[in-house]
Amino acid sequence: MMTLSELWKQFKLLSNPQDLAENERTLLHRFLSEEQKQRERKRIENLLRLSGMKRIKLLKDFDWAFNPKLPKEKLLEFLNTQWLKKPANLILMGPAGVGKTHLATAFCHEAILKGYQTLFLTLFDLNAKLAKAKNLYNLIDYYARIPVLCLDELGYVVPSKEQADWIFQIFSKRTEVTSTLVTTNLVPSDWGKLFDSTTASAILDRLSLNGKFITLEGRSYRSKK
Repeated sequence: MMTLSELWKQFKLLSNPQDLAENERTLLHRFLSEEQKQRERKRIENLLRLSGMKRIKLLKDFDWAFNPKLPKEKLLEFLNTQWLKKPANLILMGPAGVGKTHLATAFCHEAILKGYQTLFLTLFDLNAKLAKAKNLYNLIDYYARIPVLCLDELGYVVPSKEQADWIFQIFSKRTEVTSTLVTTNLVPSDWGKLFDSTTASAILDRLSLNGKFITLEGRSYRSKK
C-alpha cells in the first residue's frame, strides 16, 4: 500500500482536480477510498476495544428457533427505530439463560458499527468502578454522557444505599439525552428488592421515558451445551 507521502510525489499541487490525468484521478480516488476504509476500520476497532464487551455477540448468530416464543418482532422493531439518533431505552427482562445478554451485546455491536461510542458493563462492575473512583462526580458524568450505555445483570447484586444513589444519578442524567440498555431478571414490581422503593420508582420513571420493556421467556440456551 502506497503511503500518503509516496502518493504525494505522484501529483502536483493543483487547485483544480480536473487538471489531473485520468489515470492520476483513478489512482488518487482508489487511494483515498482505501485510506477512508482503513480509518473507519481503526475507529471501529478502537470503539470495540473501549466498549468493555468481553465477547462479541452478533444478532445473526442468535438462535431464535430454540425459543420460538421470544418476541423477535418487538426486538427487531426497536433495533430498526431511530434509537441511536433519538434517545431511547430498552429493558430486557427474563430468567437467566434466555439470551438477554447476547441480544444486548448484539445491539451494542450494531451501535459501534454505526460509529457510536458504547459501554457495556455489569451492575457488579459498575458498583466496583464507582467505589474505586478517585473523582466520583467525573466518573458519573462520564457514564451519563456515553451515547450508548448497557447495564447488564441488574438484579444479581444488591447495591448499597450509596451505590443506589450513584446509579440513580447516572440514569437521571441520561434521561432523554442518551440511549440506555438494561438486562435484568427482575420485573419492574420487584425492583424494590434491589433498591429502596423511592429509588426504584425514580429509576423506572426515568427508564420509562422513551423506553420499551420487553420480557423474554423460554428455555435456557445453556442447556444446549
